[in-house]
Amino acid sequence: MEKGVLLVGEPMGLFIANEVGQLEDVGSFTLTTCGAEFNVAVGMTRLGSKVTYMTKLGHDPFGKKIVKMMKNTGISTDQIILSDSRPTGFMLKEKVASGDPGIFYFRKGSAAASLSPLDIEGLDFSKFDIVHLTGITPALSESCRDMAETLNEKAKENGCLFSFDPNLRPQLWPSKEKMIETINGMAAKSDVFLPGINEANILIGESEPKKIAQRYIEAGAKTVIVKVGAKGAYYADRQGESGFVDGFPVTEVVDTVGAGDGFAAGVLTGLREGASLSEAVRQGCAIGAIQVMSKGDNDGLPYRDELDAFMEGNPHWRR
Repeated sequence: MEKGVLLVGEPMGLFIANEVGQLEDVGSFTLTTCGAEFNVAVGMTRLGSKVTYMTKLGHDPFGKKIVKMMKNTGISTDQIILSDSRPTGFMLKEKVASGDPGIFYFRKGSAAASLSPLDIEGLDFSKFDIVHLTGITPALSESCRDMAETLNEKAKENGCLFSFDPNLRPQLWPSKEKMIETINGMAAKSDVFLPGINEANILIGESEPKKIAQRYIEAGAKTVIVKVGAKGAYYADRQGESGFVDGFPVTEVVDTVGAGDGFAAGVLTGLREGASLSEAVRQGCAIGAIQVMSKGDNDGLPYRDELDAFMEGNPHWRR
């Protein structure tokens, strides 16, 4: 039986502003979909992985749109739970000329925020070789935090590689202290931990990639890959393998959101296909560069032929 990848999180409706300016001043938006784990699911599916997404959605237009997109992309919807009492979350995102866009959430009390350990009790983890989670999901509620802990335990019990991206969203947490405690605790239990350099500065007060990796390996993580933006990424593991991978040149920054999710999709796809750690990280850097040159959180994620052409330096890499 071919094993697949399991992602658990909150996909949402996304309204992207069609003009530069403050959200309250924008006259029109384009509706699409978003969510950190959802972006990784799309990225890995396009590269050929068998992907299952586990979440809760409301019986509403956003939920229906997300399910349709998953099916059209090839992501399994078998583990989606539909709620009659809670809505699907959504968010607004600015269009910017430079820098990170402003965002505003409508996700409090969402269906996904009610995820709990009971929701994953019946999952057959023997079907998966990788389980991926971000720090956004445990930020949603106390029951989501309990679910994240159970997810980690079940992944380990069943021999799955547990991948964790902190994806810090301070506005979703009850306090900064709770965020740091929970994220660092989950990082210590991860097989692959994927912090950004700015995130690590918040979490452990360190901004030097080698020291960041060493701190988390000493805490219990097996492999740490530190994202250093346009410069690339640094990786290290418990066996002593380490190195720096340069980033890929970017012609124009269109949208920075989703770059880290694209990076994760590239790394995890590489690892499950047997690539070396450095090769997997290089693939992650390539997709991260592609993402910042693309509008939307997941619209620009590449297919295999596009990724290969981009990594080879072909200027006509896009289909």
